[in-house]
Amino acid sequence: MTTATALNKLVIIGVGLIGGSFALALRKAGLVKHITGIGRSPANMQRAAELGVIDEIASDTASALHNADLVLLAMPVGQTAATMERIAPHLHANTLITDAGSTKQDVVTAARHYLPLQNRHHFVPGHPIAGAEHSGVQAAQADLYTNKHVILTPLPETAVAAVERVQQLWQACGANVSLMPADEHDRVLAATSHLPHLLAFTLMNHLNHSTDHPENLLRFAGSGFRDFTRIASSSPEMWRDICLANREALLTQIKAYQNELNSLREMLEKHDGERLGQAFAQARGMREDWLKNKK
Repeated sequence: MTTATALNKLVIIGVGLIGGSFALALRKAGLVKHITGIGRSPANMQRAAELGVIDEIASDTASALHNADLVLLAMPVGQTAATMERIAPHLHANTLITDAGSTKQDVVTAARHYLPLQNRHHFVPGHPIAGAEHSGVQAAQADLYTNKHVILTPLPETAVAAVERVQQLWQACGANVSLMPADEHDRVLAATSHLPHLLAFTLMNHLNHSTDHPENLLRFAGSGFRDFTRIASSSPEMWRDICLANREALLTQIKAYQNELNSLREMLEKHDGERLGQAFAQARGMREDWLKNKK
């Protein structure tokens, strides 16, 4: 693996868990000299500076992007188009641009609409598959990306050198980097990330709507319930934007999941213990194989 060269100036737009952890990881690796942060919340930005995640709170977009080596877009994906429109006039021709959005086709569409061709040559869409149920810069950690996957979905016009440099920086954060087309990324993540979050949120709402006193139900909830619903503590704004951005792929997954539930309901209605046991055994075997391969 080629060693990444240090960044003189990194600009992070959206200094929360993801952007803040990227900053801390590169700082720990000695690969960044100065970090400028741009964000909506003055309190969060002040906290980021106090924690040493960033060196400077941007006063305006133009000065923030001046002489930037790399810009990381780490705000909610619903803000991507507006953010690209805002930064486009101030980007230098050779500034690298990447993002951390959980959906990629909408990001590519926004880039094609707002970024000039010279900037798209240096745009590398990305998605770190790492996170926690808590958000905000106070949750950022330097080792968040260690042994985690990062998927890059470069455009056809993205320069090979730009992809290589972004890949090296993520590897310096400890991540395992893969490349794939944006549409494939969105199909895969709809099944393995977006649907599970939707289910966790929905189960909590189901319990809330099924009784006037949900606290009586939750009083007896155990560790299995806690583990299944952990991701329902994630940012509502972020997951609203992700679900809307990947709507078509997610709708396909919801319909397929409903078919699985219908099959289980039919087994229960027919007292079909044999098929029910087979379904559970198949699911258990698939999960155990996955865990074994992860190790």
